[in-house]
This record gives sequence, structure tokens and C-alpha cells, in this order.
Amino acid sequence: MKRIAAFHKVSFEQFQKDWMDSFADAGEDEIAAIYEGIRLPKRATSGSAGYDFYSTLDFTLEPGETIKIPTGIRVEMEEGWVLKCYPRSGLGFKFRLQLNNTVGIIDSDYFYSDNEGHIFSKITNDSKEGKTVSLKSGDGFMQGIFVEYGITMDDDASEVRNGGFGSTSK
Repeated sequence: MKRIAAFHKVSFEQFQKDWMDSFADAGEDEIAAIYEGIRLPKRATSGSAGYDFYSTLDFTLEPGETIKIPTGIRVEMEEGWVLKCYPRSGLGFKFRLQLNNTVGIIDSDYFYSDNEGHIFSKITNDSKEGKTVSLKSGDGFMQGIFVEYGITMDDDASEVRNGGFGSTSK
């Protein structure tokens, strides 16, 4: 195994700003308590490929409902690697819990973005069987897997990222 990355929390100021974007009625004391409870992603076993991300809040999703969760997490990784995020297997299998972008791609240079590389998860209960998903704060809901990647021989990309969604195609 190659050790190529480290998870960190975003600053409280960044987390508070992003939390208010998703949950505008939250108070500063509530946000501070949520921030203090953030757990860095971990593998469950020595054979696990995925690092479990833990929910920062209790939530219930009826079929068709969506939630955007600020994780409070950023990841610093070596160039040439990417973190690919998926729903935890059991939640996808039992409830058809889906990431809205199907697979979250966290590039190595995202860590240096203006938003501190804050990782979000927008998930939908896509149950076709009428199943409701309920998770508690601290429950694993998403997993991230580090993957090495290559580039073409004639690649000449030299732009510097400064943002999240859509920032590399401007």
C-alpha cells in the first residue's frame, strides 16, 4: 500500500459558511457543536479500500428526497492521485442511496481552492420500493477510494484550480 494522502478538517469559518448555505436556520452554537463532532474518514478494516465518511447530522430521506451535506473534510494528496467518492455499499444496495453526481471526483489540487477543498455530498434516496433512509450523526454514509491515474503523452495542462464544480472548464 502507498501512503499518499491525509484527511483534515476545514476551518471552522469555512464550515460555518458552507453549513449556513445548506441549513440557513442553524445557530452558531449548533454549528460549533457539529464542527467539534466531525470525524475524519477511516477504513473499517485492514482490507477495506474505502474510507468511510460520517454524517454530520441526523437525517431522514423519503423516496425521491435529496440532502446536501457539508462533511467538514478536506483531503491533501500527492499529485497523480484522485479520491473517488461513492455511497456506502449497503446503503446503495438496500435503499438505492445515490450520489447526485454518481461518483464524486476529488482532485489533488482541490485542497488548495478558495473553499479549502471542502468536500460535500449531495445524496438522493432513489428507492423504487418506497424505502425510507434514516441516518444518525456519526453514521457512515459515503466512502472514498484513492486511485492513481495517468495522463496522455502530449498533455500540457498548466492552469491552476481555484474552486469546485465547473472551475476547471472555464
